[in-house]
Amino acid sequence: MIHYQVYKNQNTTKWVTFVHGAGGSSSIWFKQIRAFKKMFNVLLLDLRGHGNSKPKLINAFDKKYTFNFIANDIIEVLDFEKIKNSHFVGISLGSILIRQIAESHPERVSSMIMGGAIMKLNFRSQFLIRFGNIVKSIIPYMWLYSFLAFIIMPKKNHKKSRLLFVREAKKLYRKEFIRWYKLTSELNPLLRFFRQVDVKIPTLYVMGQEDYMFLPSIKKLANMHKSATLEVIPDCGHVVNVDKPSIFNEKTLRFLRKLN
Repeated sequence: MIHYQVYKNQNTTKWVTFVHGAGGSSSIWFKQIRAFKKMFNVLLLDLRGHGNSKPKLINAFDKKYTFNFIANDIIEVLDFEKIKNSHFVGISLGSILIRQIAESHPERVSSMIMGGAIMKLNFRSQFLIRFGNIVKSIIPYMWLYSFLAFIIMPKKNHKKSRLLFVREAKKLYRKEFIRWYKLTSELNPLLRFFRQVDVKIPTLYVMGQEDYMFLPSIKKLANMHKSATLEVIPDCGHVVNVDKPSIFNEKTLRFLRKLN
């Protein structure tokens, strides 16, 4: 089972589950814990191979990861903790995993908060993924990750987020990084399907105004799906919860209060 941490609130039965992105860990949510645990039970996860979810010998033969495979790691924790359903908060690739859970286990998802959501790859991001696939076995993976982090979070005011993700990615083993990177081959057909299907679960997209690679497609999607709303944070990049934690907390908790 993947590593996780629970913060119990005796005054409520409602849960919020936080899902980080590729190369991150549960530590990226440190500015959210205090605010959220006042109102909810909180579940923090380290995805397979990330943070304290270290690869085990038994997993060495898992040749290929899929989004469904990794989403089932999260369901396993919910089952173990007897959490029937939860609000989910995700960042970047974590938003894809939440959307996958909403597809395969909709009854477990009370709502989805998607920060720095990825629901379509533009030409530049597709080119970067292809480039990475060519060089991932040749150059040190941290060079590749640092380069990608800079492309996605290029501005001076994104530096904190960029350095945090690069620091966390250093804890990944090379083989683990390559397994996660290979997931990108699934993205185009999977995201196309997610864009076409409105799962009718209350959804809040929280995007940075400077998230130039992913914001345009989310604007279109939020208009198409009746269950979705969009909040755009000014002077903010891809990793909204780190770039502007107070505003992120305010907007997401307001959304959750309206549902309860």
